[in-house]
Amino acid sequence: MTTTTPGALILIVEDEAPLRRFLRASLGANGYRLLEAETAREALALAASHNPELIVLDLGLPDGDGIAVTRSLREWTQVPIIVVSARGREEDKVVALDAGADDYLTKPFGAQELLARIRVALRHAQRVNVRPEPVLQFGDITLEVAQRRVLRAGEELHLTPHEFRLFALLAQHAGKVLTHRFLLKEVWGPGHAEETHYLRVYMAQLRRKLEVDPAQPAWIVTEPRIGYRLREPT
Repeated sequence: MTTTTPGALILIVEDEAPLRRFLRASLGANGYRLLEAETAREALALAASHNPELIVLDLGLPDGDGIAVTRSLREWTQVPIIVVSARGREEDKVVALDAGADDYLTKPFGAQELLARIRVALRHAQRVNVRPEPVLQFGDITLEVAQRRVLRAGEELHLTPHEFRLFALLAQHAGKVLTHRFLLKEVWGPGHAEETHYLRVYMAQLRRKLEVDPAQPAWIVTEPRIGYRLREPT
């Protein structure tokens, strides 16, 4: 089913009819065009044939698991994927995010929260798809990517190579939760994917250098037992 509204095209993958109706009403009322799939097979076919701009994906599908769908999609597309699931354990969230999901909402959730997550995911996708920004701004924090410089209130900060790579990674995925495993693999390499104490030490150092009040960080957010997220500027 496709609506006639002119917003971003969103593929809803959900086998529960009441939730599909809720999503159809909430997203359609906000100008989004919709496709709907009830199975993993149908979801992959629609994603390939219609190239949606975002996917809202349930994990429990009648013919397969949403994690497998996410991995299959990530073999050929970087479309934003927001997982919605009744599975609320941290382990389930980590597995989904490591598989390539951009965000994770636990059922039940409110329409406004989902809409906010969709807006963040679409903004991030647009920024990535257009071009990498040479300068990223977060309040009074400036990241100059090409010059490998970080400034706060115009004053250059001294960051170690690992600190810079961590902050640049968070900044280039602002608004998205990055798991411990992802950050460790990207910054230290695959052999350090379980060394979460590295992250605790380096994130504390980054906050002391970047945040006005490191004890109550305004930018670098901890997602307990999952990873970290850099807030997008409002």
